[in-house]
Amino acid sequence: MRHVRIVSLVCLLSCTLWAIAAGQTNPGEWTAPPQKAVSDSASTMQSNAGAPPTDTILEYAPPPQQYARSKAYSLAHYRHFFINWLYGFLVLLVLLRWRVAPAYRNLAERASSRRFVQFIIFVPLIFLTISILGLPSDIWNHSLERAFGLSVQQWVPWLADWITNQLVMVIVGIVLIAILYAVIRRSPRRWWFYFWLASIPVLLIVFFLQPLVVDPLFFTFKPLSGAQPVLVSEMQKVMHRGGIEIPQARMFVMNASSKMTGLNAYVSGFGASKRVVVWDNAIAKATVPETLFLFGHEMGHYVLLHIPKGIGIIAAMLLFLLYLGYRLSHGMLARWGQQWGIRDLTDWASFPMLFLLIGLLAFLAIPAFNAISRHFEHEADRYGMEVIHGIVPNENQVATHYFEKSGEMNLSDPDPNWFTKAWFFNHPTRPERVHFVATYDPWGKGEQPVYVK
Repeated sequence: MRHVRIVSLVCLLSCTLWAIAAGQTNPGEWTAPPQKAVSDSASTMQSNAGAPPTDTILEYAPPPQQYARSKAYSLAHYRHFFINWLYGFLVLLVLLRWRVAPAYRNLAERASSRRFVQFIIFVPLIFLTISILGLPSDIWNHSLERAFGLSVQQWVPWLADWITNQLVMVIVGIVLIAILYAVIRRSPRRWWFYFWLASIPVLLIVFFLQPLVVDPLFFTFKPLSGAQPVLVSEMQKVMHRGGIEIPQARMFVMNASSKMTGLNAYVSGFGASKRVVVWDNAIAKATVPETLFLFGHEMGHYVLLHIPKGIGIIAAMLLFLLYLGYRLSHGMLARWGQQWGIRDLTDWASFPMLFLLIGLLAFLAIPAFNAISRHFEHEADRYGMEVIHGIVPNENQVATHYFEKSGEMNLSDPDPNWFTKAWFFNHPTRPERVHFVATYDPWGKGEQPVYVK
């Protein structure tokens, strides 16, 4: 969910600030209607131990009332997505048409003849302007989540998080923009390649620091072993079956219930910062077997090296987008540069144009990003099924009941078409996931499992 935000930053902040808002949240993959307060005690986990499911589910089929509510939310979410992107592009076009960036550039040049000082003046001003103009879009999105009971966060703490997020964006943006204009000045014809080379270390640093520095700005993380020793003990059986050891020091529980109400877990970071995080909502609302499947899925990301693979794929796509941006930027300058008050590509005032251009290209690349992510998520589902086999009784129905339960709680689209799947789903659709886990049984067919032999 958060990786598209980071990609957006690196691809010239790699997209637009509205890619960050739209950033790959699938309807129903994150959130759920409000439930009772979550407890971190071991007794909560024990009470959720649950018996193996007795009823059989083969396809995703929420009750009629739930179906209607899920469709209403999904359609509203889809509408918000495209309107927000359009609004973001229109904001940048307005900034260009009204020559806001040239005005900031002139102000910076009057203040100092040194480019470094000009940069320190210009970048925060342009970022602040874009952020403030984008605020109505963010408010609209949060209103939707609250209206459907998918967020429990009040407006004051939400605004505090919004400000914090903008500050993080500015910090990373300052670094990237400094690199961008330095390489444009040094190599006007190959800046796209040199910026790509320089952005890779920035991308890696951001991925490494995100779980250590950025995530704790928004949530509280506690060692899972201290909060849920019973669950950790069961997880160790799953890890032993998978033939790996994830140190307990890298397993955390996150207080997602303070803001969201969905069921989730994730893997983030790499190297010394890699960790497995389980949401407290999942601990409270899922049974132990269901949580073990969820953990097995996230363990699949860990074992199958999806994070480094994803970084490599993102880097390759980033290079392609930057090259297209380079080829198209000269035509835009020739056609509208004088009208927008942009002297040349090295001019600070060209930033909104580049932001708009790369943002549009990144927007068109969203289906490709989603397709790659869906492949990784399907692999993780398969791994999760295989790694709990022999540990969790009736694992097919355990996984099916988890997806059915979380799908209904999260208002997942019960029957997305191919278009919505391409644009909005970085996980397989809920019907696809339910069908797969309900029918996946290589052992019963005398076949070899793919990952866990």
